Amino acid sequence: MTEKTYFTIAEVSKKAQVPEYTIRYWELKFRLLRPLRLSSGHRRYTQADVETLLEIKDLVFIKGYSLEGARKALSAKRRQKKAAQAMAATSGAKTDLLESIRKDLRHLIKEL
Repeated sequence: MTEKTYFTIAEVSKKAQVPEYTIRYWELKFRLLRPLRLSSGHRRYTQADVETLLEIKDLVFIKGYSLEGARKALSAKRRQKKAAQAMAATSGAKTDLLESIRKDLRHLIKEL
């Protein structure tokens, strides 16, 4: 069975247990929530959009954040995630460089 890649606003509303008008309002307030728009104007949400929506719901309804506070919290989380990914990528490059230097040094030691 293939997994769906796009969901309608009605499907997302059921999944998140949030009214459709709330989802449309949150789209205005959160830049991270930008569904694909068809030429007919219908919205199509990806799984990442649904996960973002669930995060917003958790921050607002469960943890009691204001919309502005939830927006800032999500932005901070995204920045931390990007920084960690960049750090991991740089760390991998540094490891490769150190391994290359180590090989060169071993080769020089053998020649001496």
